[in-house]
Amino acid sequence: MFTTTLTLFVTLASLTLFGIASLTLWWQMYAWRTPETYAATHFAPPDGDRGLSFSLLLPARHEQDVLAATVRQLLRTEHLHYEVLVIVGHDDPGTRAVAELLAAEAPDRVRVIVDRHEVKNKPRALNTALPHCRGAVVGVIDAEDQVDPRLLTHVDHTFRTTGADVVQGGVQLMNFQSSWYSLRNCLEYFFWFRSRLHLQAAKGFIPLGGNTVFVRTPLLRDAGGWDPDCLAEDCDLGVRLSSGGARTVVAYDPMLVTREESPGSLVALLKQRTRWNQGFLQVYRKHDWAELPTFSQRMLARYTLATPFFQAFTGLLVPVNLAVALWAQVHLGVTALSFLPALTSVMTLVFEGVALHDFGRQYESYVRPSDYVKLVLGGPAYQLLLAAAALRAVWRECLGRSDWELTPHTGAHLPPEETAPPVPVQPRPLPSSVPLPVTIPGPRSDAPDASHGKPHGKVREGALP
Repeated sequence: MFTTTLTLFVTLASLTLFGIASLTLWWQMYAWRTPETYAATHFAPPDGDRGLSFSLLLPARHEQDVLAATVRQLLRTEHLHYEVLVIVGHDDPGTRAVAELLAAEAPDRVRVIVDRHEVKNKPRALNTALPHCRGAVVGVIDAEDQVDPRLLTHVDHTFRTTGADVVQGGVQLMNFQSSWYSLRNCLEYFFWFRSRLHLQAAKGFIPLGGNTVFVRTPLLRDAGGWDPDCLAEDCDLGVRLSSGGARTVVAYDPMLVTREESPGSLVALLKQRTRWNQGFLQVYRKHDWAELPTFSQRMLARYTLATPFFQAFTGLLVPVNLAVALWAQVHLGVTALSFLPALTSVMTLVFEGVALHDFGRQYESYVRPSDYVKLVLGGPAYQLLLAAAALRAVWRECLGRSDWELTPHTGAHLPPEETAPPVPVQPRPLPSSVPLPVTIPGPRSDAPDASHGKPHGKVREGALP
């Protein structure tokens, strides 16, 4: 009886692991399946018209080391109709000082919004600034981001030619040679934004990325902004908009991606992944995905939101399955079956090596032979880290802990000249011929009791005050 139970366990565990790994690999390969699919993932060339205006929200907390480089880069944007709203905490004088200096240097472009919530997190900061947005489209930019000056022109064209409600641009970690884990972290972003999100958008269900996401302002306000208590506010917004029938277009172009850095330590990476995983669990429990119109979309939503917990499950199951197969008294055929997931692992590793080469080619970065060695040797340890983060997320959720564990940034992805202190920037004045929408102020949105994402006031078209 005991042998029969072990045999059944090894068989089911092996088939489950093989199924999860095969499905993950198939979805990772989505963008590379055909030349037509690959070509469709890029931005279409813009036509020269720039009919939309943009409000770029930039939440910054303890980001005085990287904020100036980010805003300086945004002020190089070639699109004429945009504003930058830097959101800082009332208890963060260092970041606020940098933000106010930048606003003084470019008063026609940059405004500082103060978040006075006692409990600080990214969605509360975004909701604080939402009533102040005067653009037809709201975009989210993180404090460490390096945004290509041509991005808004391409996003503008995509909105106008596709009728999209949401446009998700690419985000890419760049410092793949900083450490063994940063290499795998960069590849994860490459797969997610280069391929996986395109599949999600094609299926009509997409958990949005945390930045380089652009939403039509009326739609965002009607949706109530961001959930102030969710640790994955980007995913939550994407789920709610998808469930409401919003159309999302995803575009990835190596020349236009927003560049970021990998967390600077394993602890920081563990905490970041814990926050994301716990946020996915929160979104799953909210059940907004159940409003998706088709069964296949709801199943995709279930699987996507549960992915971190499949990681935790597989992280625990793999060593147990191998131990039982090797040392327990089970049939030789069952032992051979237990190595079936290894076949998918080898195929995945080969595909990752090809993708790393493609990454280096697209970003004109030399991939050293030692980088391929790190890719191979670091795989098991990285999977254990992801499993640990998923388990930690479940544990925190069970304890009711939802404090925001901030990921520090050091500017590892920035060229040396961009790490200097703020210098005066010559702003491009907003043209009066194409005015931004103007917000008629309502109640104070930066008060501690500001409504959670509810819009204040009305929007009308008119000249800037």
